Amino acid sequence: MESTEKQQKTQLTTLLANDVLARVERMRLNPTRRMTNRSRGEHLSGKGGASTEFVDYRDYSPGDDVRYIDWNIFSRLNRPYMKQFRHEEEMHVVVIIDASSSMVYDGKLERAKQLAAALAVMGLMNLERVSVYACHRKGAALQFVSGITGRISMRRLFDFLENIETGGDFAIDEAVESVLRQHTGRGIAILLSDFFTFGGMERPLNFLFSAGLEVFGIQILAPAEISPEVTGDLRFVDCENGMTLDVSSAGELLGIYQEHRLALEERIESLCRSRNGRFLSISSHDPLPWVLFDLLRRRGWIR
Repeated sequence: MESTEKQQKTQLTTLLANDVLARVERMRLNPTRRMTNRSRGEHLSGKGGASTEFVDYRDYSPGDDVRYIDWNIFSRLNRPYMKQFRHEEEMHVVVIIDASSSMVYDGKLERAKQLAAALAVMGLMNLERVSVYACHRKGAALQFVSGITGRISMRRLFDFLENIETGGDFAIDEAVESVLRQHTGRGIAILLSDFFTFGGMERPLNFLFSAGLEVFGIQILAPAEISPEVTGDLRFVDCENGMTLDVSSAGELLGIYQEHRLALEERIESLCRSRNGRFLSISSHDPLPWVLFDLLRRRGWIR
């Protein structure tokens, strides 16, 4: 009992177990294109920066330039640490979380917050500039934490994610456009949503591409949304607008539903790829370590 209480007290965030967070801190986002905010060329974070202003240390990751290992620390601890310098080029990591009512169902929003925490930490530990937006109710002020960087900002990031307001009718396509009205900066845009919207995704993805943001789209669905098991007569209620739909013999509609669901995934994936972005769909019940350290790594999203 005492050991459990002690572990809870030392847990840095409720979103990520300490062992998962430790692994996340050693990983890096791996965009297809290095979209940065200076015209000088390729983003330099993997090389430790190009200026002489030292700012922090981080753990060594495979592929890092060994010239930036601090050999004095290595000789004392027998563990490689990378010296980091102020970036001459800056990449923004923008995380957009769909916090509308449909995401509250069966752990979808919780998984979105966990992924947002992990991916944002990767940006912070590489001294990227990170901004996180949560969109829940149309017309309400956006919840966001903007322009944070470095390990020192992790507590602020976790506090924001743990206290996101949820529930509302803010569709993801409209949310993206709302975010872009106040965001500036090139880099990566990570979209965490179930992508259930009456609107199309072509327009917001065009806006993201034009803003110099490479899209990482992650669709999060509940197991019952992936493989529903329904029979008989049912009444469906839209949790965001309250509209109802009465259906007789719902089992006969499952085939049509699956066709539409898969068509939606294929459509969004095609839209992302045609704009040099990426897309994948996961279950809210998929183990988080598997998603982070197996699936995303195999897909080349992180390294």
